[in-house]
Amino acid sequence: MNEQTLSERLERVAAHVPTGARLADIGSDHAYLPVALMRRGLIQFAVAGEVALTPFQAATRTVRENDFSERIIVRRADGLQAIEAHDRITAVSLCGMGGETIRDILESGQSRLTGEERLILQPNGGEQPLRRWLMEHDYRILSEEVLRENRFDYEIIVAERSGPVAYREEELFFGPLLMQARSAAFLAKWERLLNLKQRTLLNLARARQALPAEKVQELERQVTWITALLAESS
Repeated sequence: MNEQTLSERLERVAAHVPTGARLADIGSDHAYLPVALMRRGLIQFAVAGEVALTPFQAATRTVRENDFSERIIVRRADGLQAIEAHDRITAVSLCGMGGETIRDILESGQSRLTGEERLILQPNGGEQPLRRWLMEHDYRILSEEVLRENRFDYEIIVAERSGPVAYREEELFFGPLLMQARSAAFLAKWERLLNLKQRTLLNLARARQALPAEKVQELERQVTWITALLAESS
């Protein structure tokens, strides 16, 4: 993967960045996403934010080698602290982190958001707490998709702030739009996870391992939800 050939995961993220956007790519790593979008003429301006020195240096090198130093600003900063008001950001991407980490970045960096930005989020797990944060902060989920790449399942969640929104617990767990569409990739993901969760419960029972009752109950509830969803979809 490089700035000319993105991974399938980043290509799907790129597809949700509005044409002409001013993008903040947080945790940009090598800055492949903003540079690819700029090379294609799809964005006006970008900030590539990185907190760690090595990826910050890699992002700076990618931007410089593509002659975009005036249109893509690389900043070493923690989370949304990379965004300045004069950037006039209209889209924010956070990819390749746990959902809880993305949630925490959004929570701690709220002062850097105007509420007008589109959020394009690609969590590696932890989607449920991330969706809960979006709901509690008046963000409506506009698009969701599941893809499988290199034996991993990835979800992409696109949201914009639009006023109060309410999702049921099952919708937070599966994704409200994913539940409706029930794509082959979505169902295959939950078939795999059902097997994993059933094995976990079985191993806990065999080992008589002391696990808090509420955690066991949550696992059992999830197994019930997944079993019902797959049965309805067969």
